[in-house]
Amino acid sequence: MLVYKIVGMPAWRAAEAAGVYLGSADDARDGFIHLSTADQVAETLARHFAGDADLALVAFDEAALDGTLRYEPSRGGALFPHLYGMLDPALALWVRPIPLKADGSHALPDLK
Repeated sequence: MLVYKIVGMPAWRAAEAAGVYLGSADDARDGFIHLSTADQVAETLARHFAGDADLALVAFDEAALDGTLRYEPSRGGALFPHLYGMLDPALALWVRPIPLKADGSHALPDLK
């Protein structure tokens, strides 16, 4: 199964150059890297990234994240994937831009 990270494109490019993604300020505050399943990406974008430009959606195979990935309750009790530890950008299956539409909402890329 795939899991996804929504991240600013400049932060992701810096992570690729450094060979490690340590997470956002929210990730650091919470002690894990927030990820989403395919069913959670759209709501996560709308709730936490409304109006943000220059975002990327990065896909990972959850099996490649070893034992550091846990599904834990979050919004409304839904289980969200949380990564405990650093994220290796080399594990990304793909990186796709998330453009803003004219109305300020995001145009979600194909998740496959």
